[in-house]
Amino acid sequence: MLSSELITQIKRLQLKAGHLANDALAGEYSSVFKGLGMEFDEVREYVPGDDIRIIDWNVTARAYVPHIKKFREEREMTMMLLVDVSPSQGFGTTGRFKNEVSAELAAILAFLAIKNNDKVGLIAFSDHVEQYIPPNKGRAHVWRIIREVLTHEGRGKKTDIAGALDYLMKVQQRKSMCFMLSDFWSDGYETSLRIAAKRHSITCVRVEDPRERELSPCGLIEFEDQESGERIIIDSQDRKVRESFCRAWNSRAEKLTEQFRRFGIASFAVETGEPVIAPLMQFMRKRERRIKI
Repeated sequence: MLSSELITQIKRLQLKAGHLANDALAGEYSSVFKGLGMEFDEVREYVPGDDIRIIDWNVTARAYVPHIKKFREEREMTMMLLVDVSPSQGFGTTGRFKNEVSAELAAILAFLAIKNNDKVGLIAFSDHVEQYIPPNKGRAHVWRIIREVLTHEGRGKKTDIAGALDYLMKVQQRKSMCFMLSDFWSDGYETSLRIAAKRHSITCVRVEDPRERELSPCGLIEFEDQESGERIIIDSQDRKVRESFCRAWNSRAEKLTEQFRRFGIASFAVETGEPVIAPLMQFMRKRERRIKI
């Protein structure tokens, strides 16, 4: 049974997400992801002016006449939200926790999907898949997704990204838009990510808190890993310690970005202390420019 405070929070988030998913943002969404749901229709003879990139070389070789592939756009697409609900998502130093940021972004994306008449589904995961909501449409469905992301009490102790991606491949056979929302504190998922990216259009969203990359000089600080339970104490007054902390974070972020780029995966970051709409808009506009090029 949800408390009245949680119900109010969910309603507020639903209203906010619905407002942010306005016509302008919905237009960006439609423009960016248009064509992901293309499927083969037929082949026809090449006509001067056709895009040579869609020439069907097998048919051309048999017929001795250039032929191109024709595609038709499916009327609807499917968006899958893969949301990390591991213990590290309960961290936040700016008035919001990571899971709240994930819930807000997931809500906006879900509203964008239904405004475009697309289906949206959810895979909530920690060290195992904890919740699966099959793709569907409608505001009631979005309400359910928001509720699950915001209120889900994870049972897992760690983060298994590979397991979530493997599960996606089992339940979603056709190509879909996939947004993975996580801090990516996980290992051994590279192969699963590369395989999933060959079938689906994946966007990785790093959910971060500013204190994870930059320390304030406030004396001795005890850190506890929320997933392993390991504890360490560091002196934040020491400038070298703060600089080393920042370098380690930047190095990790660069490695993640390079890994995503190598697999042909789009990515961007959202922070607990900042509105999610700005990085989402920046991502969509950057992706649209790349598509037009």
